[in-house]
Parts: sequence; structure tokens; C-alpha cells
Amino acid sequence: MAKKTASRSAAKTAVKKKWSGLGAGAKKSSTKSSARKTIRSKGRVTAAKKSAPKTASKAASKARPKQRVAVSHHREEDFKADGLRAYAKYRDLGIAAASHGLAQAHVIRLQGPCNPDEVSKLHFHDVEFQMVYVLKGWVKTYMEGEGETLMKEGSAWTQPPRIRHMILDYSDDVELLEVILPAEFKTVELKA
Repeated sequence: MAKKTASRSAAKTAVKKKWSGLGAGAKKSSTKSSARKTIRSKGRVTAAKKSAPKTASKAASKARPKQRVAVSHHREEDFKADGLRAYAKYRDLGIAAASHGLAQAHVIRLQGPCNPDEVSKLHFHDVEFQMVYVLKGWVKTYMEGEGETLMKEGSAWTQPPRIRHMILDYSDDVELLEVILPAEFKTVELKA
């Protein structure tokens, strides 16, 4: 335990030294050491370079506009029935606009009671990434290769690109947080 405390103390000291003098009105030092520094983290030793290769970072910044901060506070009036599904209300979290379409995130309230004739349709999304987290209630899903799964408050799952899936049932109070890349994507409904 003493070893952890000592290393945390050393880390705090290093951070203070690095950032001292960078407060309001202070200028960054124009001379930087080109020597490699050794970083110790959880028992592993790696060499940190002065900076990452600039070609990759420059290409990435040119490909996409600079992202901005998005802040979204809960307001009941922000839940709209203007999303992908007629039986759901969506609260956009502002991620699509802030990331210039890189990703989207929203809170989804599925409107109860569940009507399987409307809800349980096999489909897939043409996305790069999709993650869902159950904020409240429960939802029962079917995913190809996984079968039926009951997701409860606190459960999270990812859906690989183009995985065939459907919602089977849900509680009247269910709320989901969904994060998808990219913000704009195609959904394809399939014949069961």
C-alpha cells in the first residue's frame, strides 16, 4: 500500500511540475526536450515519444470539422416522437451536431404497453458501432447468434454492424441510452 501511495504522490508532483506556469497569463515554454521519457504505469514500462506522428493527426483533422462540446440537461419537452420508431420518443443529446455527424446519442422511451405486431420486426442497422444502456425498466431483445436476452436497468450491450435483431417486449417505463456511429445510417426491415 505504501508503494501505491508513493507512486501516486510522485505522479501528482510530476503533473504539478508539468502544468505549473500554464495558468492565466502565463506562456508555454517554447523549448521542449527531445529526449524520450520513461512512463511507469501498472507495472509496465513504455517509452513515450515527444509527439505522435503529425501526418495521421493532420489528416484526421482535415477529414472532419473540429468537434465542439455538447451539453444536454434533462427536460421533459425534449422527448419527441420524431425518430426511427413510431412507438418511441427520443431525446437528442446534441452529439450529432457537436461531432458533425461522427456519432449520435439519444435517450429513448419506448411507449407502453408493448404491441408485438408493431414492435417485433426483424431488422438491421447499417452502422459502424451501436451501444445501448438501460437507464430504467427492462427490454427483451432477440439478436442473431445470441437469441433472446432480457436487459434490465443497468444492462448494456453492443450490436455489431448489420446484426439482425428485434425488440420482443419491454416494460411501460423503459428508458434506453443509445450511441451510434455514424449519426446518419440506414435501417433495413427484413421478412421474418
